[in-house]
Amino acid sequence: MMNQQQSNSILAKKLQWEKEITTNGYIKNEAELFTIIKTLDEEKEKELISELLTLAALSKMGHGKQETLSIALLQKASKMNANNLRATKFLAQFDWKSKKTLLDTLAFPPLRETDNRQAKKKTAEQFLNICRQFLDQAEEEQDLLQKEKLNIQKDHPLFLLYEKMISLVETVTEETVLLLKASEEYDQSIAGMFYTSTYYSEMKMHLDKIEMIKRDWLDLFQEEKEEQSAELSALEELEEMVGLTAVKERVNDYYRFLKYQKERRTLGYQVKDELSLNMILTGNPGTGKTTIARLLAKIYHELGVLPHMEVVEVDRSQLVGSFVGQTEENVRAIVERAVGGVLFIDEAYTLKREGQTSNDYGQTVIDTLVSLMSSSEYGGKFAVILAGYPDEMRQFLDANPGLRSRFPLANHIHLPDYSNQELRRIAEKFAADNDYVLTTAALQELEHRLEQERVDDTFGNARTVRNIILDAIFKKGAQERLDKHILAYTLLEEEDFLIKEPIQSIHPSEKLTQLIGLETIKSEVKMLISFVKVQKIRREKGLPIVPIQLHSVFTGNPGTGKTTVAKIYAELLKECGMLKRGHLVVTSRGDFVAGYVGQSAIKTKKAIREALGGVLFIDEAYSLLSSSQSDFGKEVVDTLVDEMTKHNENLVVILAGYPKEMEALLNSNPGLKSRFKKFFHFPDYTVDELLEIIHTYASSYQYSLTKEAIEFLKQALIKIQINGNGRFATNLIDEVIQSQAMRLMVEEKVDLNIESVSILEKEDFETALIRIGKGE
Repeated sequence: MMNQQQSNSILAKKLQWEKEITTNGYIKNEAELFTIIKTLDEEKEKELISELLTLAALSKMGHGKQETLSIALLQKASKMNANNLRATKFLAQFDWKSKKTLLDTLAFPPLRETDNRQAKKKTAEQFLNICRQFLDQAEEEQDLLQKEKLNIQKDHPLFLLYEKMISLVETVTEETVLLLKASEEYDQSIAGMFYTSTYYSEMKMHLDKIEMIKRDWLDLFQEEKEEQSAELSALEELEEMVGLTAVKERVNDYYRFLKYQKERRTLGYQVKDELSLNMILTGNPGTGKTTIARLLAKIYHELGVLPHMEVVEVDRSQLVGSFVGQTEENVRAIVERAVGGVLFIDEAYTLKREGQTSNDYGQTVIDTLVSLMSSSEYGGKFAVILAGYPDEMRQFLDANPGLRSRFPLANHIHLPDYSNQELRRIAEKFAADNDYVLTTAALQELEHRLEQERVDDTFGNARTVRNIILDAIFKKGAQERLDKHILAYTLLEEEDFLIKEPIQSIHPSEKLTQLIGLETIKSEVKMLISFVKVQKIRREKGLPIVPIQLHSVFTGNPGTGKTTVAKIYAELLKECGMLKRGHLVVTSRGDFVAGYVGQSAIKTKKAIREALGGVLFIDEAYSLLSSSQSDFGKEVVDTLVDEMTKHNENLVVILAGYPKEMEALLNSNPGLKSRFKKFFHFPDYTVDELLEIIHTYASSYQYSLTKEAIEFLKQALIKIQINGNGRFATNLIDEVIQSQAMRLMVEEKVDLNIESVSILEKEDFETALIRIGKGE
């Protein structure tokens, strides 16, 4: 049971919501209302819940949408409190629509005088059954209509409607009684010796009257049907779309121009040079390219520019054939389908691929399409709309002058990514279309999910929102123990949007601590992460922050732990919220440098795209520079600098290599050097640290070293030249384990116990070091 303070708070909010409905027609913060309803006890607070459910239904009605949800809420409110006359009254506004089929049972078979006696007998029996079935329920339906009419105020339009419905039901009932009597007499006359057509005529008369009443009945619902079937114009549909302000202005301008041209023709002016109907739509996934293409087709049709509003939607797979001649046939067949309407080619840039081979017929599609667009047979008889990513479409058009000339610059429309606020509105609209409401906490978690998803150009915008909402609906319905509260079927809450992060066996900070040696590195990384966390808190509290420099240079010899620390560094940055994915992409020169001009920049951008939201680790980064004039390493460096600026905090770059060589790389480009403020030097491991690495690595496979083996190793490691540091240590153990296996097999011990196969002895290390020294 609520305490008095809670009760007073809800009652105060209830008064506020009542006022909002009176003033605006709906409640501004519906999510708060639904959340409060969910917290109330259905058994102890029935009357209050009933009243709040009614308010929620009225608010939904005020929006003019979610009628089915409003009905469900009113039905629940009425069921919880039979004295809630308000709910009953408004429920009647929806209930009358369900009466449309009330007279459908009066569906009689054809009545023919020319039928034989047996057929007439069968028809009479059908008439008798239909009349009796209707009359059995007629009295009850009349009582229900009378009762529902009492719940409606006399000045409400529905009151008069209910009076008409009641009058028609009374009239049709009277006619059905008379038809039943005539049908009985008709049936008896057929069965008797002397048949008379008098009863047939009476039946026909009453049947005609019933059919007239049925038509009058359906006329009551005709106005509602016309309202539902009223179709929005293309511009009205466009206006209902969330965001896209610039696009709406551009399409409206285009609409007015086409209308202006149409009026000029009507006045008799000559229009010699028509404006091209062909369009280029650019934008990332989910920005509405396909929707805009369909609206443009509708505009063309509404203004009489094209006879049809149909859009033929295709992509590369439907256009490109697999053998000579098939591609031309495919393109021609699709163009023939599009004549009179619009041909929409999604991801059009895929028709022209980099390094396209001779048996790739994408270029054939372009050549054939250009030819058909300007041919006497098809030219001007259909519009072409191409869509795709902005950069790729720009390159695609640059490579095809013939195609570019058919798509004037004025007909290029760019659809920007949606803001989080716009995506929130799209989410609420999509949820509402499925009769769901999102709580305030759910909307906040949705925004967090969107922010995590918004990493690169593959972000799906409205498509991502749709998938997240569908996932939340799935989680709501897939609960092991479904809450039976009415709002469990319509309320999406915070927990429905939460993603279960994979449980890490070891926290990143613990992984860092467990690393052998590298004490200075550990300290510097911990200090940097602490700094990042504090600056993040300051930003959240509205305080000015010190610029965060996360790009780093790792210097040191091979095997000193640079890649391992980079992985932990990425995980720590994700854990503190600086990186969205926190993955590590390890690369080297071969992932960036290509063999001809322009390709290195493309390869570099591809590697960066894979690393967005995480860390790009470039091993032996100094190798990007070369003394050769024909080398394209400089192109890589220049592209890297530009992309780092473009993606800002969405990308962390770590350059790794030898100290002197790394200094030369940074000095080669002032822009590169200015972006790397953090330097971490990884020293070579000491003998003791190498011994610890060897022992730890061996222990991970449940091997142990004898005292003699450890003493031997200490002396040996001092004397030999070690290349590879930690890598040398792990490689040594791998060799030692193989040497131990060989020793055990040579000794031909029949019964090898756990202890004997788990101990690494001095001679195993001696053998392994000799093999390593020989390069085996």
